[in-house]
Amino acid sequence: MEPVTQTTRVVQITVTDGYDLKGFKGDTPVTFIRAEFNQVVLGDSSKVTVSPEGTTKYNFTSSFEYNQDGGITLDDIAHKPAFLTVTEVLPKEKKQKEEKTLILGQAVVDLLPLLEGESSFEISVPLHPVQGSPLETLRPGVKQSSLDVKVSVGEPLLTSAQVLGGNLLKVTLEAAYSLPESFVPAGTQQNYMVGMQVPSVGEKDYTILFKNGNLKVGGEREPVPRPKKWPIANILAPGANNIPDEFIVGGPYEEEEGELNHPEDREFRNQAECVKKRIVWDLESRCYLDPSAAVSFQKRIADCRLWPVEITRVPLIVVPKGKAAKAEKAEDETLLSFHGVAYVNMVPLLYPGVKRIRGAFHVYPYIDSAVFEKTKCLFSLFRDTGHHNMIHNNKGGINSPLSKPVAKNLKEDKTVKEKDIDGKPRLTDMQAPSLRSQSSDTPLEGETPVTHNPEGQQYLEAGTYIVLEIELDKALVPKRMPEELAERVKEMIPPRPPLTRRRGGAQKAVNDYHLQIKNISKAILDEYHRMFGKEVAKLEHEIDTETLEEQKCQLNYELNCSGKYFAFKEQLKHAVVKIVREKYLRTASFESQEELQTFISELYVFLVDQMHVALNQAMPDDIQGPVPVIQSTSGQLRLFAYEAEVNENYGMAAVYYEERLVREPHNLEHWLDYGAFCLLIEDNVKAQECFRKALSLNESHINSLLLCGILAVLLENYEQAEIFFEDATCLEPTNVIAWTLLGAAATLSIVDEFVEESSKLQSESREPITMKQSLDPVIGPNTSSMVLKDTTLNKKEASKCQDSPAFLHPPPSSVPQTHTTVFMETIRFLMKVNAVQYVHRVLAHELLCPQGGPSCEYYLVLAQTHLLKKDFAKTEECLQQAAQMDYLNPNVWALKGHLYFLSGNHVEAKACYERTVSFVVDATEMHFIFLRLGLIYLEEKEYEKAKKTYMQACKRSPSCLTWLGVGIACYRLEELTEAEDALSEANALNNYNAEVWAYLALVCLKNGRQLEAEQAYKYTLKLKLKDEVLLAEIHTVQEMVGFGNPSF
Repeated sequence: MEPVTQTTRVVQITVTDGYDLKGFKGDTPVTFIRAEFNQVVLGDSSKVTVSPEGTTKYNFTSSFEYNQDGGITLDDIAHKPAFLTVTEVLPKEKKQKEEKTLILGQAVVDLLPLLEGESSFEISVPLHPVQGSPLETLRPGVKQSSLDVKVSVGEPLLTSAQVLGGNLLKVTLEAAYSLPESFVPAGTQQNYMVGMQVPSVGEKDYTILFKNGNLKVGGEREPVPRPKKWPIANILAPGANNIPDEFIVGGPYEEEEGELNHPEDREFRNQAECVKKRIVWDLESRCYLDPSAAVSFQKRIADCRLWPVEITRVPLIVVPKGKAAKAEKAEDETLLSFHGVAYVNMVPLLYPGVKRIRGAFHVYPYIDSAVFEKTKCLFSLFRDTGHHNMIHNNKGGINSPLSKPVAKNLKEDKTVKEKDIDGKPRLTDMQAPSLRSQSSDTPLEGETPVTHNPEGQQYLEAGTYIVLEIELDKALVPKRMPEELAERVKEMIPPRPPLTRRRGGAQKAVNDYHLQIKNISKAILDEYHRMFGKEVAKLEHEIDTETLEEQKCQLNYELNCSGKYFAFKEQLKHAVVKIVREKYLRTASFESQEELQTFISELYVFLVDQMHVALNQAMPDDIQGPVPVIQSTSGQLRLFAYEAEVNENYGMAAVYYEERLVREPHNLEHWLDYGAFCLLIEDNVKAQECFRKALSLNESHINSLLLCGILAVLLENYEQAEIFFEDATCLEPTNVIAWTLLGAAATLSIVDEFVEESSKLQSESREPITMKQSLDPVIGPNTSSMVLKDTTLNKKEASKCQDSPAFLHPPPSSVPQTHTTVFMETIRFLMKVNAVQYVHRVLAHELLCPQGGPSCEYYLVLAQTHLLKKDFAKTEECLQQAAQMDYLNPNVWALKGHLYFLSGNHVEAKACYERTVSFVVDATEMHFIFLRLGLIYLEEKEYEKAKKTYMQACKRSPSCLTWLGVGIACYRLEELTEAEDALSEANALNNYNAEVWAYLALVCLKNGRQLEAEQAYKYTLKLKLKDEVLLAEIHTVQEMVGFGNPSF
């Protein structure tokens, strides 16, 4: 789309053809079309005769000018349609001087496509009949009359930037329910009005006003769906009131975003919307938000949260013809009555991807102090802008007696253009501060604050509420597009060498025992034949019992003396152990000697029985291949260790870190990671060893020097810490983190010296010394200002870099220009290495720094430190402060989710995590957000969502836990093949996870694979599965299929 360069655009409306037209008299009536827009007649077509078939060609073009500098605005085009009125010209009768005309119908052309970037569009619009028109009585099968219309403009009304950055706001007011008893249809007619303001072009606000509400007596519910209506008065054809293709569809109360959406409110709302009185509007008003207004709208929602929507009523005054002056005086004396306000929570519009909110909102009495407290608004829409002008300055309507005649140039009729038929005052007429007055703490000049509102109090007593819908064309906060995930789990699993299929389980253990019995018996027979073969051959079958007993004793003696007996025992020992483990599932020591003896007796009987069975069986051929080794990469081990850290499984985390060190002992990054882990668990001595080992591998490594210095500070060895930090500044003079840590260490050194000197003085004088300043650097007011100025000068001679000019005065050009302070940069580094004990000291300097102070990131870091200590109350306080400063920061919502998750509130955690993953920008730690959100989905049995969430995690950073989540979700969805693929991958990444083995056992049981089911179940017990419910489920499935537990 080309950029728009001109400020004036001519919008042309062309009516080409008419169809199915009928007249009052005759089959070929003479008709013409009058085009109107914004209460101004644009022109009349020539008179055309309709054919007997009801068709005609008008080819009538009318136009109006849109000017960016004034006149017709984009808001006018947004919420005001063009009207095409078809009028029949009756034949002249005798002695008739002028032609008589009768209106047949009216068509409505919505110009909204012009605000969607289009420069032309064609549409067929229905012709709505007026009352008494021959078009009104349609016979079955007869088409409705219609007009073909083309709307065009030379160049688009909006630039590409306006189309992309702008927005269209639609506000639909449905009705007000449960009205006060004083609202009665009889008596003086009242104009029931509701109004609100939204940002518009520049600093001005745009007023959305709904008038002429229809007071109804209760008795039945309003039908749904029902059409939305134009907020315009005096439309001739009843059908033309309805906005094309726009309907009020309602919906369940529980899905609304308002205040009365709980189950306990259902009965009250049913009664209010069926039985009680109500005021019905069913109007939709639109407002175009240019890019700056859209940004302002979003910012105001984040700042104010609640939006005031005012409601009131004003008596209607009939203006006699020729009595305008008296009528004007009467209007000035009319006062507002029943002035109320509803507080609409607009925050859901800041949820990524949300474009619409709809709900019921309580009406409260309008009291200045209450409105300001909740909305930060000191301005009343009806009271402070002269409501009479808004209500009564637009008496005329379309084709009303006050409508102006044809205007060749709209500039000639400036007075009419400045009036707004739907009651929306022009921005030039009303310089309303509205919500912009939120920065002021004082009322507007000349305004008398309202502190008591007895009429408005009746709304509260009656439980009055309004039903309102607010919809945007585009979401204020864009939502992340769904990622393309592989349809099958197997496609996401990396190729691995196939595992050699091994036979195992209880039956295999028994078979191995049989095999060993056969081998040993064969060896004993060979030994017997070697010793007594010749003698047996001579005697043949005539061997008596005594001879056999003697041969047996000799054989036993030979086997014991030669050591073969013990070799046979060792040969059989492994098979017996396998039976104990596989058949009897015994892997732990016995608790008592009696239990041991009982088990040995039972085992002995079983082994003897199986020995007799084995002597009559054939020997199977068991050849097993080598097992391929699957090793995780160093990055994967780091991820697994981090997962274990977050889950507070510090023992497992240590195993992963140590495995990295065993594989690559000369990789200093591995030593630094292990040291950071030791800092997390507050094992400072081991952390110091790790950091010094890393430094020994590379004495010029900056991070190793910094971490050694940090450990020295934590161990209160300040002189040594300064040496490390000074070395770092010499090696890298532009490193702001090194300089900041050096300054902080020097400050602590001064404080330590001051404490020692104070202690000496106190011991000498034996008098207490009053400390006027706190020794805590968090509170000291002058510490950060003197750190790099005085302290480093005193240490200059001891420094290795005393000849370097960069030590005292680092060159400004070399210091990176950042949007944050050096203290916040240092805090990020400290949080990354888990130096939480040091963070609070640097946070204090951030508060004292002139360029620093509390910020969103400051409160986030503070919240993280409190969360590590499980101080949930302080964590929540910090997150509230962070959210007020940056409501759309994904890290705020992620940390909120972690807070609720760890405190056990999984409902709130789910909402926070879902909001976080909906943002286009990722939070810092998306891996654990996906893991915990997937876990919550599993708990709530939303298995399809859980599967997608875990697969997103697998795509980004696969681990045992991510694939386990996919496997569980697939198993619950009865997708057993995919479940087995995912669980096998999880097992390949970590075969010490009992839950993985448990679900593998379930999958194998369901697939009827007895051997694998027994193996998986054995490891489930061996690894001591803690989930008793899952273990009970395995037992249930085992009983159902009849196998899987060898101890049956």
